[in-house]
Amino acid sequence: MKITSGIKKTVTTIDEHHTVLEAARLMTDNYIGSVVVTSHSKIVGIFTERELMMRVVGKDREPGTVKIKDVMHTDHLKISSDATCDEALKLMEEKRCRHLLVFDGDEFIGLISLRDLVVLNLQEKDDLITQLESYISAT
Repeated sequence: MKITSGIKKTVTTIDEHHTVLEAARLMTDNYIGSVVVTSHSKIVGIFTERELMMRVVGKDREPGTVKIKDVMHTDHLKISSDATCDEALKLMEEKRCRHLLVFDGDEFIGLISLRDLVVLNLQEKDDLITQLESYISAT
């Protein structure tokens, strides 16, 4: 199954000059685990709960003064919109991440999370079970 059916096309963004505290509040208000970081409307990184814990809280840094640009993940962890769920899961495992930025060529089209992929994977398995049950009951 292609990942396009599970991507979030509307993503929350924050400018790289905002503070970690502002990003954390934005994530809390929107009940999300990551924000896409921009500079002059161009994607420059991603900030996730993991960066918050590992690069801010775990390092005893002050969230109200630390800028997103200083702690964001700059390896954009991109994947093509043509990728399958299995390919995305494999990349997440290799890179030890939970979010991927989805691109169609050079165009950013959305974000997909590990949770989104699990849901797609379960949906694919349910569809297969339904098909197999139909096949068995028809014979």
